[in-house]
Amino acid sequence: MAFSTRFASSLRPALAALHWAASRQCRGLSTPQGSEPSLDLRGIFPPLATPFSPSQEVDYAQLEGNLRRYASIPFRGLVVLGSNGEYPYLAPRERVEVVSCVRRALPRDRLLLAGSGCESTQATIELTVSMAEAGADVALVVTPCYYRGAMTTAALVHHYTEVGDASPIPVVLYSVPANTGLDLPMEAVITLAQHPNIIGIKDSGGDITRMGLMVHKTRQEDFQVLAGSAGFLLASYAVGASGGVCALANVLGDPLCQLDHLCREGQWQEARDLQYRLIEPNTAVTRRFGIPGLKKAMEWFGYYGGPCRAPLAPLSPAQVEELRSTFSANGWL
Repeated sequence: MAFSTRFASSLRPALAALHWAASRQCRGLSTPQGSEPSLDLRGIFPPLATPFSPSQEVDYAQLEGNLRRYASIPFRGLVVLGSNGEYPYLAPRERVEVVSCVRRALPRDRLLLAGSGCESTQATIELTVSMAEAGADVALVVTPCYYRGAMTTAALVHHYTEVGDASPIPVVLYSVPANTGLDLPMEAVITLAQHPNIIGIKDSGGDITRMGLMVHKTRQEDFQVLAGSAGFLLASYAVGASGGVCALANVLGDPLCQLDHLCREGQWQEARDLQYRLIEPNTAVTRRFGIPGLKKAMEWFGYYGGPCRAPLAPLSPAQVEELRSTFSANGWL
């Protein structure tokens, strides 16, 4: 019995890979002949907020409603179960169900990136396979950080190499030091960029020098750098980033797609003017007020925000007024 279980488990990545390859063809995603699968990540990806009911259960009807509204915005795709999705507060079953729900509702030409990073390598591999089976195109894998003192370059390279080897879908590294206290070392990024199944990184640290160096040092690889915040999106594009995974896109998706377009067209003055108006609202829904602020702002723009899961607390009336003032002062309300 134990052998049968191990054998079935060993087959799961291969079976999921076959399923992913078939669905990839249906969505018209290119796989160059004679090379590893490669996905174009250029564009804007909102890291979706997970909607909860007043009783703090995942509200799938409201999730589908938000997805219908996002369908009219020219996003490259969506990120599910990132930091803004309250990923640590979801049970494993809920994580898979949310990805399945989004995949069913997502237009077939949009990419679905799903967070699958866990503290152990084994758990990360298992969840990554589950995300592929649920319909994810790419796994977004955050750095393990509980034992951050032991997360050396060698340990992290080994972790991500094992995940990349076992994953039936491409992997994007995820460095978010504000949440993890751990910046994925540059040496690790350069080494991992050579892995055929690791296709990029979402870097939320905001160090533009570091991002430019990543782009420079990985130019010969099939590897793309994604900005992890709208506050430094223009600067990231200026040093060669491919796109952005931006919390603010949950609220101001069209303006962020416009900023992406202006940068690609070389219309830098218009891009700067728009970037300036996005900096303070972005700070407000990230570092300043966090997910409660993001969800409150979503409600002002026609989306369902709703409550966060405890222990995240709602904003106070004074904080709500400060948040509204930030959006108003920059011409968004």
